[in-house]
Formats: sequence, C-alpha cells, structure tokens
Amino acid sequence: MRASGTLAPEWKVAQWFNTQQPLQLADLRGKVVVIHAFQMLCPGCVVHGLPQTQKIYNVFDANEVVVVGLHTVFEHHEVMTPQALEVFIHEYRYTFPIGVDQPDGQSGLPLTMRAYGMRGTPSLILIDHKGRLRKHSFGRDDDIQVGADIATLVSEAKAAPLAEAEDASGDDSCDEDKCTA
Repeated sequence: MRASGTLAPEWKVAQWFNTQQPLQLADLRGKVVVIHAFQMLCPGCVVHGLPQTQKIYNVFDANEVVVVGLHTVFEHHEVMTPQALEVFIHEYRYTFPIGVDQPDGQSGLPLTMRAYGMRGTPSLILIDHKGRLRKHSFGRDDDIQVGADIATLVSEAKAAPLAEAEDASGDDSCDEDKCTA
C-alpha cells in the first residue's frame, strides 16, 4: 500500500443509488473510505472488482469502513445511462452506495475520474480516516491484500485517539531501550 499523504479530492457525483442521501467525502472523516471505480461494461469490473467491493461491504463494520462504488463512464456513453445502471445494480444485487461520476459535458473523462488521475476501470482507491489518499490502483487487486490494506487503515484509525491522548498528556515515553521526555 502506498501512502501519498495528500488529501483526497471531493468526488463529483450526478446521482446516487443505494443511499438515502448523497455522500460527501468530507462527512466521512474518521472512517476508512473504499472507492471502487467501475463501468458496467468493463469485464474486469463485473468479474472481479464489483464482487470484491460487495464482499468488502459485507465484511467490514460500516462504522469503520465506508464502501462506495463510482460508475465512471468514459466510453459507450449512449448505453451506460443511469437507467441502465439502476437495472444493473438490481440484477447483480449490489447493496453498497453507488454514485454516477459527473460527466464533463463533452464526452471526455468524468470529473471525479479526472480529479483522481484514474487511468481506467477497475480502479480501487483507499482513503484513511484523516481523508488522505493511501492507495490508488488500476486493474485487479488480490482480495487478501485489499483486506489487509483496509485492516491496516482501520487499525491506524483506532490507534489515532490513543496516540493523540498520549501526546496531550505530556507523559514520558518509554520503549525497551530508552525513555524520552
């Protein structure tokens, strides 16, 4: 997992599915965010990426990990409409929130895809509890590695309040070899 440390850009979504209200990245601070960018006509997305995303959604605690699908259409615009996506979501029984990446209005790269510098689909993005981009991959990711990466970020998020409390207390810090003030 590569840690860039840069804040993840807010996504631009035209429409949402499987959520009562629009999701904003800024509102998800404190949680790990998993974004799976896909196209419904992308074989790698249908065979690997989307099933993996549903598994992540089913396995991880929603209080710690937010899973979001992002339908980012950069080709075949005329057939990959929100109406077709709604049927696709229903037929495959996806239950995680899915946003439609905002088109640029000129049949070019959608706005979120462009902001994140995605090369295509499937793309997997992991954002830590502080809103920093921690993983950005293109293509198929191994399930076990993705699970380990998410678990690492969840552990970091759980440890953060403890570390902040220790820093605030001003107590000496000791390890096996030495103590520092």
